[in-house]
Amino acid sequence: MGSSFPLGASVFADGVNFSVFSKQATRVELLLFDHADAVHPTRVIELDAHTHRTYHYWHVFVPGSGPGQVYAYRAFGPFDPEHGLRFDPAKVLLDPYGRAVVLPDGYSRRMASQHGESETTAMKSVVVDPDHYDWEGDAPLRQPFSTTVIYEMHVAGFTRHPNSGVAAELRGTYAGMIEKIPYLQDLGITAVELLPVFQFDPQDCPPGLVNYWGYSPVSFFAPHAGYSSRKDALGPVDEFRDLVKALHRAGIEVILDVVYNHTAEGDSNGPTLCFRGLANDYYILDRDRAHYANYSGTGNTLNANQPIVRRMILDSLRYWVAEMHVDGFRFDLASILARDETGRPLQNPPVLWDIESDPILAGTKLIAEPWDAAGLYQVGSFIGESWKEWNGRFRDDVRRFVKGDSGTVHLLAQRALGSPDIFGQQDREPEQSINFVTCHDGFTLNDLVSYNYKHNEMNGEENRDGLDGNLSWNCGVEGLSEDPAIERLRRRQMKNLVVILLMSVGTPMLLMGDEMCRTQRGNNNAYCQDNEVGWLDWGLLDRNWEFHRFVRTLIAHRRRLMGASIEENFELSLCELLRRAEIDWHGVRLDAPDWNNDSHSIACTLRTGPGHRPFWLHIMFNAYWEALDFDLPSAPTSAVAGWQRWIDTALAPPDDITDIGAAPLVSASQYRVGPRSVAVLIVQAAAAANSASA
Repeated sequence: MGSSFPLGASVFADGVNFSVFSKQATRVELLLFDHADAVHPTRVIELDAHTHRTYHYWHVFVPGSGPGQVYAYRAFGPFDPEHGLRFDPAKVLLDPYGRAVVLPDGYSRRMASQHGESETTAMKSVVVDPDHYDWEGDAPLRQPFSTTVIYEMHVAGFTRHPNSGVAAELRGTYAGMIEKIPYLQDLGITAVELLPVFQFDPQDCPPGLVNYWGYSPVSFFAPHAGYSSRKDALGPVDEFRDLVKALHRAGIEVILDVVYNHTAEGDSNGPTLCFRGLANDYYILDRDRAHYANYSGTGNTLNANQPIVRRMILDSLRYWVAEMHVDGFRFDLASILARDETGRPLQNPPVLWDIESDPILAGTKLIAEPWDAAGLYQVGSFIGESWKEWNGRFRDDVRRFVKGDSGTVHLLAQRALGSPDIFGQQDREPEQSINFVTCHDGFTLNDLVSYNYKHNEMNGEENRDGLDGNLSWNCGVEGLSEDPAIERLRRRQMKNLVVILLMSVGTPMLLMGDEMCRTQRGNNNAYCQDNEVGWLDWGLLDRNWEFHRFVRTLIAHRRRLMGASIEENFELSLCELLRRAEIDWHGVRLDAPDWNNDSHSIACTLRTGPGHRPFWLHIMFNAYWEALDFDLPSAPTSAVAGWQRWIDTALAPPDDITDIGAAPLVSASQYRVGPRSVAVLIVQAAAAANSASA
């Protein structure tokens, strides 16, 4: 008979218990296969309502079964879309709680979208024993946001390029990424934010292309099999664990980009792969019940606050923390999780409070993308006490200032100080703001200063996809340029953006490859480009070594000089330090900031308060197209020397950024900041100077 709990396939000494939710099914079949490409199941176990159903759960215990068993379901019931029912017993269905997924060589999304059998072309689930893996004492790192530097990256794209230096059989895999961990350490990264690694449908894309980003989930428990170098059914689970363990040994946390807002099953014409074939309750339906609400922009929307979906999301998160040891999650289109079954925003969404208050998830990093595709924008108002938020306004306002838009000086000041105009009404730490200038969705940093317009023709949608408003500036030439002056300006603009990002209050996030000037050739929506457009070209590291050095050095100074380790008895993050510092605002003249709409420059002096590590910073931002002479405040009497030039993005390497101990003195009463550049001067007291040079 089996048991209704736990859901999924649970391994016991003498067999496996299978349990699945299907409220309105009249009959369910469990299909057992010898392997992923089996033409037919070797065994079909019929589950009848009298002996194998408890409430809405269908279950059976199969003696002799064990880890590695390939299985799937069929669900029988009415096909009545007008009443929200879409049962199709011809379709082979994944287990929503399956811990691993296998794809046959002939997997076909098209067959799953049509009438007829899908046995030979369907994805199938695999029984996994979560207790067999040796973690060797590993545990999530629990590093504070105050010392975190996030690197958003694609597991496969990180090493898939032939020049990655990774063995051919490991390129584009979890194992391949392990080989590049020393690079991440050297760059100074403390956390990787992995684009979706839940099993997704690679065929959910335009014809002839492949779903590359992975925002098309079919399972919320199984690691994506396509990222594994191992071809056995259980290989992806263990190889992902190997990656987590290796990153933890290097002091790097693992944050997963999770997609609990929709699935790969699409709209009413989409494939039946799992959820809709078992219970259409998983989705928010339109009023006519025959169609799906589309707050995600992908065809359907998960009904996150419906009890079974709410439980599945919690169980999934708990699994990835408890059994896979991940450190945190970034929730894609998280505002959808605040909607009820009719799509209306809830004041206190149950699933979000469940996540926040769950004891297994305590201490886990929770990051919200606080908007959705239907216009619900919650930056600064996302629910809860522990959630951090992607600050889309930081991205937009910093881009606008650096490219020279009017009316942006006051906005830059707010973003640099942790966006108090957005988050100030909440009693939260300054790291609530996840600051970023670029991410997977949009231009890379290099493309942001090289293109005025998106160039997505390769996506097969006639350049209709992707955002039109990129707040970018090509510096005078669209795309690749051989003009040295244009290239120098672009490098300077990129440095300006990186300095603002890493010197601002909040938790910084960089995009994979930005540190070496990666380009997507103007494509701002490379979700279907599993090729050199989407991959990291490691040849850029040699060609753009000076820019990589700039970014690496700046990260090191953020973490070491102004982080938590200058003095052994002093632990205060850059964010907290800047929040507590005394700040004076200036324009080109001292104490005369120009906040009007025509201004393109601003300066500030930050002084540590009593009882804190003594040093001063003077930061000058010039987005104007001509050089400006900024007055300098007098250095404090406690200074070892006067002002020292730490950063000047207008200068050629290696003078663009220096080690603090070797920073040259500035003896004049003014400092000339070049056109479209940022300069940072520093004054240190004796204790700080000695620590910086140590």
